Amino acid sequence: MDESYEPVTPGGRMKWIAVETIGYPSLVGGLFSAAIGTGLNHPKEDGPHWGGFAERYGIRLTGVATSNVMEAGIGAIWGEDPRYFRETSGSLGRHARNIVMQTFEARRRNGSFAPAYARYIAYTGSNFLSNTWRADSEADTSHALLRVGEGFGAKMISNTWAEFWPLIHEHLFHSGK
Repeated sequence: MDESYEPVTPGGRMKWIAVETIGYPSLVGGLFSAAIGTGLNHPKEDGPHWGGFAERYGIRLTGVATSNVMEAGIGAIWGEDPRYFRETSGSLGRHARNIVMQTFEARRRNGSFAPAYARYIAYTGSNFLSNTWRADSEADTSHALLRVGEGFGAKMISNTWAEFWPLIHEHLFHSGK
C-alpha cells in the first residue's frame, strides 16, 4: 500500500472521463483506428471514403465515452480509482509489470490494488450496448467480445504511453540541463 496515495475526487473522476475520452492520446487513437477501418473498409456498410472514416471515428468515440462514464461511475460506488499511476523507479521489468498490472487492476480508497471490476463491466457493457448503434455486420456477440479484448489492448497501450512518455520527453528535451 502506498501511504502517499490520495483517492480520486469527484472532480478528478470528471477530469479523467474528459481526458480519457477527448484527450490527445484518445483522439490520435481514434484517428488511427478509423483510418485502418477505412483502409480495410470494415465494416463495409460505412464505405471506403471520408464519410465512412467519420462514421468509424464517431462510433469509436461514442463507445469510448460510454465505457469511460461507466468505469468512473461504477468505480465511484465501489471505490475504484480509474487513474494510471507510473512506476517512478526501477528496472524496465518493473515498469512493464506496472503497465500490465494496471491494465487489469485499479487502486482502492486505501491505496491498495485489486481487480478493476468497474473496468471489466464498463468494457463489456459498453461494447454490447454499442451493438445497438453499430453496423449490422459487427453488431453481434462475437464482435462485441472482440472489441472487449481490443479495449484491454488499447488500455495497455495507453498505460505504456503514460509510463514511458515522461521519461522519453525528459531525455529528449531536458538532457542538457
